Amino acid sequence: MLSVRNLQASYGAAQVLFDISLDVGPGEVVTLLGRNGMGKTTTIRSIMGLLRPKAGEVRFDGAVVTGQAPYRIAQTGIGLVPEGRQIFPTLTVEENLVATAASRTGRRWTLDAVYDLFPRLKERRSNLGSQLSGGEQQMLAIGRALMTNPKLMILDEATEGLAPLIRAEIWACLKRLRSEHQSILVIDKNVDALAGFADRHVIIEKGHSVWTGTSAELAADPTLKDRYLHV
Repeated sequence: MLSVRNLQASYGAAQVLFDISLDVGPGEVVTLLGRNGMGKTTTIRSIMGLLRPKAGEVRFDGAVVTGQAPYRIAQTGIGLVPEGRQIFPTLTVEENLVATAASRTGRRWTLDAVYDLFPRLKERRSNLGSQLSGGEQQMLAIGRALMTNPKLMILDEATEGLAPLIRAEIWACLKRLRSEHQSILVIDKNVDALAGFADRHVIIEKGHSVWTGTSAELAADPTLKDRYLHV
């Protein structure tokens, strides 16, 4: 479904990505792992067209989308939950959800479906985005992405800064989506939680994809965490 090959990207003269390759298949959950500053968010920004790659190729559903405008890439069926949530603070919960909603063949996600996934959003549906807690804003950001009825959902820092109970709720949500065969690419620092439901993992080190494997393979080699993930 998503194929990234030899991706390179820079901010001005500073090159951040040198050689990133990864794949996400239909119904797969794939993680992007690495220490801070290794290029994970830059990879997501390059996939979504928010940063134009210097070289390499991004394909989605067989079509090349490298360097296209972000809205065109989103229209192909990729839903983004960005780092920092970036919900609309002056819109209500419900207005946030419907603002970018899209109908697709076999549409699954409606307001009722999102409210079923996150009952707290239904309770707060008339509140402004700025009136929500951090956890509620993350639920809203996920719900907003789902309302585009994406073929692939990308989450950048899925549980960063959230309380343990809210993190557990987000993980439960992602496990449910996986059980419903939603394709997901996710960044998060909680490797143990990710290993519990992800199909494969891609580790990034200084702008290079340096390892790809399953959860079982990651668990079988404890040196990987020491070498690439621990501070």
